[in-house]
Amino acid sequence: MLWQLLCHWAVFIMLLKELSSLASPLSEPQVDKLKQLTSELNTVQLAWVSGYLAASANATVTPSVTEPGTEQTITILYGSQTGNGRGIAESFAEKAQAQGYATNLVSMSDYKARQLKQETIAIFVVSTHGEGEAPDDAMELHQFLASKRAPKLDSLQYSVLALGDSSYEFFCQTGKDFEERLSALGAQPLHELVECDVDYEASAEQWQQDVLQAVEPLIKASNATVVPISSASATNAQAFSKQKPLHAELLVSQKITGRDSDRDVRHVEIDLGESGLTYQAGDALGVWFENSAALVAEVIEKLGLSSSENVTVAKESYELAQALIEKKELTQIYPGLVEAWAELSENDVLRSLVADKEQTRQFVLENQLADLIEQYPPAKSITAQSLVDLLRPITPRLYSIASSQDEVDTEVHLTVALVEDTEKPTHRFGGASHYLANAEEGQAVKVYVEPNKHFRLPENPDTPVIMIGPGTGVAPFRAFLQQRAADGAAGKNWLFFGNPHFEQDFLYQTELQQFLKSGELTRLDVAFSRDQAEKVYVQHKLKQQGQAVWQWLESGAHLYVCGDAQRMAKDVHQALIEVIEEFGGLEHEQAVAYLESLRSSQRYQKDVY
Repeated sequence: MLWQLLCHWAVFIMLLKELSSLASPLSEPQVDKLKQLTSELNTVQLAWVSGYLAASANATVTPSVTEPGTEQTITILYGSQTGNGRGIAESFAEKAQAQGYATNLVSMSDYKARQLKQETIAIFVVSTHGEGEAPDDAMELHQFLASKRAPKLDSLQYSVLALGDSSYEFFCQTGKDFEERLSALGAQPLHELVECDVDYEASAEQWQQDVLQAVEPLIKASNATVVPISSASATNAQAFSKQKPLHAELLVSQKITGRDSDRDVRHVEIDLGESGLTYQAGDALGVWFENSAALVAEVIEKLGLSSSENVTVAKESYELAQALIEKKELTQIYPGLVEAWAELSENDVLRSLVADKEQTRQFVLENQLADLIEQYPPAKSITAQSLVDLLRPITPRLYSIASSQDEVDTEVHLTVALVEDTEKPTHRFGGASHYLANAEEGQAVKVYVEPNKHFRLPENPDTPVIMIGPGTGVAPFRAFLQQRAADGAAGKNWLFFGNPHFEQDFLYQTELQQFLKSGELTRLDVAFSRDQAEKVYVQHKLKQQGQAVWQWLESGAHLYVCGDAQRMAKDVHQALIEVIEEFGGLEHEQAVAYLESLRSSQRYQKDVY
């Protein structure tokens, strides 16, 4: 028996040495973890582990899909900012495996771009972030394909599913970029590019079916061994997800801004109970919400409809009021709805507005369904069913988690700013933030964890970190500080925080001061923009402390930014470039390259929205 274990061990070690160079089913981080584990074990322990793994592999209910050397693998690459793309890619992999196809499912961030020229079938699922930008985990592959280093891909057959939001100007731009470059490099499409809006489920499902149908003759032509497996054993699904959220108990929704503050920010605590749901500092919590009953009543009354009339949503029957409360977006509208409403209202002003894409986008950002109805009442009657058919389904909102599970155990904390517009005749509120602000203690809320591996503390606890998080952007840094304290990390921590007023808007002031006192927080620089004649923001504080910031970066510090993507993150990025130019003595292009090198090495990470 011992001789067999030692033989297993010898083979295991030999294979481990080859993992980095082979087209391994393990991602690079998984290989690194495996190497780290084995380096800590002695000979007897290694032999036992290798025997255990061999026995586990032989006992699994999932059969081998193909024999070595005859495998025709479908490589499925995903680039996902909020998890939707990853979910679709996982679903596609599960369906492909259920048909007996060998698959290689991998995040674009873990994929070696140069390996693409060796692929024969590749599926790309990618979202668009910000103003037409690639999501973090797709950025390097996106840049590689656009560069002169990209190889000819004459042997590749591919399909691209693009995710986006038509409310933004550069709808599905990253997916379009992938499609254009793959085609230019000689790859052949299995299926035409599919562009998905926020309500992507039906389009994504049809795309999966169509692509699998297109793949079938290629697999058969390759003479690969095909062994169908049950979908139950194809993947090891998480107990809770976007599709299967946890019904958790809300413990606290407490206002943490002052009485005279012009903003309402809530500290929210949710009990995960005995669910076993876990998270890491840097992750986000997805929250499914319900629309305000008062808002629903206003919409129904304005349109002269009956709240009890039956409608069908996703093949299920609901009363209209219930459908609008639980199933349909009312606080976020989209260009297609405004265009349809222009015809319903027969209003020339609205028709003129929708003819201008920029005006339409601005209108969408500033108005809700109730505003659209109030400003442009329909000239034609609209039925309850027609109304729900026009509306997008409710989508959960993601909030940066503001706690470390090592500190709060079975709880999860959020920092939520109530979205409100008091300028309109009727006050308008954001859907999820209003729901959480008004939730009662003990109320059940549907939640799930959305991992964010691109916003993680450094593995080495001695590494210094610089955190820039004005407003509710401080949330993940509260989690970071709790985690560093729980870990006993020796690395220095520097936080830049900003908000309008010191007395009204200093979020978590007592906790941050306690972190300073205990030494977990090394430095705290604050910018309260309205407390003096000249506005001061976090980017100004960064430049004021430029010499020290540069020294921290040169000593290996990791840099984190969380908060508003449109203004703050851009201003901070520019301030960092100027700091690097001035104190690093670099030209502009060199400073830009320096910051890009930090991003590529995961020393510059952003969680922006």
